[in-house]
Amino acid sequence: MKKVYANAAEALDGLLHDGMFIAAGGFGLCGIPELLLDAIKESGVKDLTFASNNAGVDDFGIGILLQTRQVKKMISSYVGENAEFMRQYLSGELELEFNPQGTLAERMRAGGAGIPGFYTKTGVGTVIADGKEEKTFPTGPDGADEAYIMEEGLFADLAIVKAWKADETGNLVFRKTARNFNAPAATCGKICVVEVEEIVPTGSLDPDTIHLPGIYVHRIIKGDHEKRIEQRTVRQKETA
Repeated sequence: MKKVYANAAEALDGLLHDGMFIAAGGFGLCGIPELLLDAIKESGVKDLTFASNNAGVDDFGIGILLQTRQVKKMISSYVGENAEFMRQYLSGELELEFNPQGTLAERMRAGGAGIPGFYTKTGVGTVIADGKEEKTFPTGPDGADEAYIMEEGLFADLAIVKAWKADETGNLVFRKTARNFNAPAATCGKICVVEVEEIVPTGSLDPDTIHLPGIYVHRIIKGDHEKRIEQRTVRQKETA
């Protein structure tokens, strides 16, 4: 089956529709599928729900879809760099489901593994637990009961992720921090579309270096990426 496509628009052709649920990889601005997000913007689809670690910044990443009012709801763990996100949320224009970072990653992983729900201690006794099933398990000292809340696995219509390398069958290698959310996001979509920096011949990747097997990947594009730095911190130049 052909997996390599010429560009982002071609790779997303026939997959997008209004009201769909998209899982997006990336950590902050590291490893976000920027080319696929641009193509989603150009397609004009709207009322989208995104599950993503972040909401990009005002003019990059998911932020460009917030500017065009194409996003209805965000399921995220961090949204602090996006002024337009804050404005839409505070004005009631945008729904927000906050998740602790580890919970969000596990919800994606669970969806990819076909697990509809799991219990976690994270969020017990906070607003995160509001409206969620609570159950006790004998996991405390000397078998004492401890409270857990149930979180649901995420099952997305589409996963969009960015990898460093892919072979032509879709085996993926992520680079450093970009591995954090891209791998679980890729698995929880019914269809997974990946943008990469390099496509190498099948068989050239060391099997021990592959982070995600090609069975999860349906379409691949190669592109040039901007690689922004989210927070640039430098020291003052020393003077003689």
